[in-house]
Amino acid sequence: MTKLSVNINKIATLRNARGGNVPDLVKVAVDIQRFGGQGITIHPRPDERHIRYQDARDLKAIITTEYNIEGNPQHNFIDLVLECKPDQVTLVPDAIGAITSSAGWDTINNQAYLTEVIQEFQRNGIRTSIFVDPVLEMIEGAKKTGTDRIELYTEAFAHQYGLGNERGIDPYIKAAELANELDLGINAGHDLSLDNIKFFKENIPGLLEVSIGHALISEALYLGLDNVVNMYLNKLK
Repeated sequence: MTKLSVNINKIATLRNARGGNVPDLVKVAVDIQRFGGQGITIHPRPDERHIRYQDARDLKAIITTEYNIEGNPQHNFIDLVLECKPDQVTLVPDAIGAITSSAGWDTINNQAYLTEVIQEFQRNGIRTSIFVDPVLEMIEGAKKTGTDRIELYTEAFAHQYGLGNERGIDPYIKAAELANELDLGINAGHDLSLDNIKFFKENIPGLLEVSIGHALISEALYLGLDNVVNMYLNKLK
């Protein structure tokens, strides 16, 4: 079964809108795990507009499943990850101030930098994953960095699938096949939802984990968080 890691950034956004502690991010993470979620993902950004660096520290004490911290490996982020020692760190090439992730790494031009950062995390017992587009050259470049896994950036698939074009998954199938040949673990995320997750999972060989936040939290507004988590789990079997 493909694991479901729930990104709770949007819970932090809602909390920060009023300046208090409602909803309680830590309690939500505990509840998601109780409902069956198999991991918690956070993506702190430099301006802390949703996840705060202190959240990363607070969550460490209560996550009993898998803890995944995403972000651009700048100095403050690297220090935070080394302090919290999550199960996995996912490296994302976000520009400062970006609303959301918009592209994968150029693993060829950034190979030396990524290799250095990945080695530091691995020396500290942290599994590494790097965010990549479904481009074969970028998959090959990822392998050369020494990363444990890749995370396929799925926005293009989700857009095409929403238009009724199921062939939009073809580049992802080819990327996954190559990753399997290269012994790279495969994660995926961005714009995956209850509408498209089953189709994606059934067509991607060796899919280990999906990280889903915006769609899942939005769907939970109508269907309830417990219910939505289990709907995803059923589609990922």
